[in-house]
Amino acid sequence: MSERDADKREEKPERVSGCGGRKPLWTDTSASSTTVRRDNLPPKARDLMIAVVERGNMNKALQRVERNKGSAGIDGMAVSELRSYLREQWPRIKEELLKGIYKPQPVLRVEIAKAGGGMRKLGIPTVVDRLIQQAIHQVLSPIYESTFSESSYGFRPKRSAHEAVRAARGYVAEGRQWVVDMDLEKFFDRVNHDVLMSRIARRIGDKAILRTIRRYLTSGVMVNGIEEARGEGTPQGGPISPLLSNILLDDLDKELERRGHKFCRYADDCNVYVRSKAAGERVKDGLTRFLEKKLRLKVNEKKSAVDRPWNRKFLGYTMTRNRTPRLKVAKESVKRMKDKVKKLFRAGRGRNLGRFIREELSPVLRGWAQYFRMTEVKGILEELDGWLRRKLRCILWRQWKRGRTRYKRLIAAGLAPERARRSAWNGRGAWWNSGASHMNEAYPKRFFDSLGLVSLLKEVCCSRTIT
Repeated sequence: MSERDADKREEKPERVSGCGGRKPLWTDTSASSTTVRRDNLPPKARDLMIAVVERGNMNKALQRVERNKGSAGIDGMAVSELRSYLREQWPRIKEELLKGIYKPQPVLRVEIAKAGGGMRKLGIPTVVDRLIQQAIHQVLSPIYESTFSESSYGFRPKRSAHEAVRAARGYVAEGRQWVVDMDLEKFFDRVNHDVLMSRIARRIGDKAILRTIRRYLTSGVMVNGIEEARGEGTPQGGPISPLLSNILLDDLDKELERRGHKFCRYADDCNVYVRSKAAGERVKDGLTRFLEKKLRLKVNEKKSAVDRPWNRKFLGYTMTRNRTPRLKVAKESVKRMKDKVKKLFRAGRGRNLGRFIREELSPVLRGWAQYFRMTEVKGILEELDGWLRRKLRCILWRQWKRGRTRYKRLIAAGLAPERARRSAWNGRGAWWNSGASHMNEAYPKRFFDSLGLVSLLKEVCCSRTIT
């Protein structure tokens, strides 16, 4: 019998008035438990675990976990089962957290393809551990937020990738037309636990919090049913991992500020903007030594470089080669979008075209356009719009299959019979026909507009106008 089942059998639900006969989800903590406020914290915050398990904080964390949904961990528990489980098990879990003896379950290893090739390793915690991590994050984040650098933009409240890109463009416009692009090799897999815990302990004095975070760092990874121990790294996938990465890399931010550099950092993606190549080389060498000696992180020399900003990409964007640069979508981002859309097209070949566009294609395009709404170079958007319509015409041509069907469809679309006959039996492939004049005339842009196809150019222009 599992530990969870044993606990369920031993603890019988209490009947509480005003709760519909059910045990309340959270039990009251001591009278001293309050939400942590930044302005009344001691130099080294203590008794934080009381604030973590406080009813208001846990309710907020539960709502966040339920809103994010997500996959089940190694125990198979879905987010929808979490509330009923907590009604029975929360008193035990809370007691273990307050004593600092709570033991997280191993994370479930999942690998996803990286944009630049290779696989990114994610660790999916159980829903209970996601809840606890979220509750800890909500208490620790205000403590550290006031100390973080203004040049740090990743995973912080009221900050975004767009602000980081805008700041980068500003530095280049000031004359810093060389960039030190630092890439940390497998950052989340190689975080040194001792170094990270020492950074956390600088401001946190609650031993229960420190022990719990250490256990989350060292909890095993379940791979193909076998638990593997972890001596370094913090798995991507848990709510607390982004905060831990910012705590560790805050030392890098402070070092850059001490040296007087202008930089933008988004998680482990850091760009430093300088006025000459020689200065860039000196900065790169100095930062490499700092990262490897002080933080025990390895710099990826193959991906790191000192180069012109218009030859590099930052958070999906690049810039034009002007004294006052303009933002544009990086080539790698265009390729990534095309690859994603191609998979949708392959899946949509046998489906109703209008339904496919409305339900699958347009939502993806709208999200992509929203992220790249800051682009100031519109040519690539026009090219992408044309490419998308050609791909859709290619689907139509493939669906028709036979010459007679193609002949009838082209006539129905308004082509003259003789031209429709020559086009239907021209012997060319689907891609050639999708770009030929007869398909463009039979199925022009307004046809796809009527089916709900999103225009990237129009979407970006509208977003910029609203912004």
